Amino acid sequence: MNTHYVEDKEFRGTDFSVQVLAKGEYENCRFVNCTFSHSDLSNLTFVDCIFESCDLSLAKINHTAFRDVTFNACKLMGLHFNSCNTFLLSFSFEDCQLNSSSFYQLSLKKTKFKNCSLQEVDFVEADLSQSVFDQCDFAGAVFDHSGLEKADFRTSYNFSIDPEINRIKKAKFSMSGLAGLLDKYQIEIE
Repeated sequence: MNTHYVEDKEFRGTDFSVQVLAKGEYENCRFVNCTFSHSDLSNLTFVDCIFESCDLSLAKINHTAFRDVTFNACKLMGLHFNSCNTFLLSFSFEDCQLNSSSFYQLSLKKTKFKNCSLQEVDFVEADLSQSVFDQCDFAGAVFDHSGLEKADFRTSYNFSIDPEINRIKKAKFSMSGLAGLLDKYQIEIE
């Protein structure tokens, strides 16, 4: 059980890969220009927090709770979000690098990704229904038995989604993005 409780605090420029963030619950906190790279954030709880210009690459987030958390201009490369606490899991990403991260089997309904790099991200069996992907790069991202109903991919690019093995009913794509739905057929579209 978390005993340390921090509310309404701003952390600025702290290197948490050197100075360990105390185990506990952080509510309505703001982390600006902080480094969490390779840190162990396991079993922490973040509620209504904002991470801005932070580096969380390769951090351990086993059983970490993210509830209504916003990430702005953060590096989140190689994170295994699938190992998080899934109870009330909710976050949004803007101007973030999430390359090589995993959302395997997570329920991420209505999640917003804006101007993010999602290269080689694992979305296998994830439920992304009604999510919005605005100006996102999906080069090498994997969608397999993923729920993409009513998701919005209209401004995103470099995705390869097989409609035969993913649920895409009422998902939105632009005309230029249709090629990403036909990749497996190896046809040329001009």
